[in-house]
Amino acid sequence: DTSVLAGVYGPAEVKVSKEIYDRATLEVLVQPKVGLPGVRERSQEQCVRETCEASLLLTLHPRSSLTLILQVLHDDGSLLSCSLNAACMALMDAGLPMSCLFCGVTCAIDTDGQIITDPTAAQEKESRALMTFAIDSKERRVMMSSTKGSFSVHEMQQCIAVSQKASEKIFQFYRDSVRRRYSKTL
Repeated sequence: DTSVLAGVYGPAEVKVSKEIYDRATLEVLVQPKVGLPGVRERSQEQCVRETCEASLLLTLHPRSSLTLILQVLHDDGSLLSCSLNAACMALMDAGLPMSCLFCGVTCAIDTDGQIITDPTAAQEKESRALMTFAIDSKERRVMMSSTKGSFSVHEMQQCIAVSQKASEKIFQFYRDSVRRRYSKTL
């Protein structure tokens, strides 16, 4: 039930203070459902920005600016992975050049040691560990990870394997969405 609205603006002119001479500047803004952005949103912005920068071919647009705005519409758990998926879909829809696609997958480990993918907010609260991974579409490598709680190395490896497997369904959803969108307009 988590939903995030994403908008991409650019490439556009960049402020001189933020200009990078050999590539585009990417700015990510996360707007909460109510109130002003806080520490949680700044952390999400950094995770999304670093993932997008690893995927986008920013050198093709030097001395320009890209802005990605993520508006949280409803948060029922797995917000960071939903934001990553919304960001990737928005970048694809904007036609920006990317070396690969990416998706976000969140795993929670409950008190019994069971791994839950795409946990709800209630399941997140009850879990002893929460991990979000950004997986690339080429080789299913981990591009970014965000973890919270206590877990063993073996449990983290299990969560990565589960996330890589789950990413196949997300990438298939991307393909189906793009096919549906562009088959109507042709």
